[in-house]
Amino acid sequence: MDDETWLAQQFEKNRRHLPAVAYRMLGSLSEADDAVQETWLRLSRSDAGNIQNLSGWLTTVVARICLDMLRSRTARAEESWDGQLASVANQPTTRDPEQETLLADSAGVALLVVLDRLNPAERLAFVLHDVFAVPFEEIAVILERTPEAARQLASRARRRVQAKESNASAGLPEQRKVVDAFLKALQSRDFDGLVAVLDPDVRVHIDEAAARPGGPREIRGARNWAQGAIAFAQLTRFAQAALVNGSVGVIFAPDGRLSTVLQFTIARGKIVEADIIAEAARLRDLDLAVL
Repeated sequence: MDDETWLAQQFEKNRRHLPAVAYRMLGSLSEADDAVQETWLRLSRSDAGNIQNLSGWLTTVVARICLDMLRSRTARAEESWDGQLASVANQPTTRDPEQETLLADSAGVALLVVLDRLNPAERLAFVLHDVFAVPFEEIAVILERTPEAARQLASRARRRVQAKESNASAGLPEQRKVVDAFLKALQSRDFDGLVAVLDPDVRVHIDEAAARPGGPREIRGARNWAQGAIAFAQLTRFAQAALVNGSVGVIFAPDGRLSTVLQFTIARGKIVEADIIAEAARLRDLDLAVL
């Protein structure tokens, strides 16, 4: 067996781990693929015989590549938030939808959205330590900071990712039950199931970015909204329940990028009001957290 074949085999042993790291770091399947490919190129140009812990070396390299990509993304001030959302929404893909759904589910749509609001160093520290159990000493080397500084970055990120009980509304378990039933009915195109979780007089407000051209900006009545909502059931593969301004709502994030949020008012076990938010400025102002 020649050296190149041996190296390729060793790389393949880490083939499942590296995309998982890159996807959580970048929130983009295509960018994660690019990061893994660049990792292979760097390995092929290295003196692999002197690498004692290949898995650790590869994790470090892919993390550094992702960090550079995140910093580059942040620095592109000329690319507006609206432009990013439009490009994600309109980007054609040849991926198998089922495969894409499995990858998104493995990371958690809500987690990817909240991670996208962290700065690159916070995101790297949280993902590597809290998700992949990489020691802070190794994270510190990647970030060129002290282990204590890396620990503080992860802690700060953790506070932003996780729901704060003091800010959360009362009755979250009951809200979650209603929202889960709403999502389940929507995913299965269950008209009666949708109507069952909606107040008969539910009011739905649709912002300009979410409204269809010439479509209504407000919908009233459970049956009216259920009929229209089912038309978008295919988008639920990008949807997940999350905390939205302290209450349980739904976020839609194709390829890990936030596109639409449903903010609910729930009373007596029913959704009595819904706000469909897709305007970039409004999305930025939302306080989102993982349930």
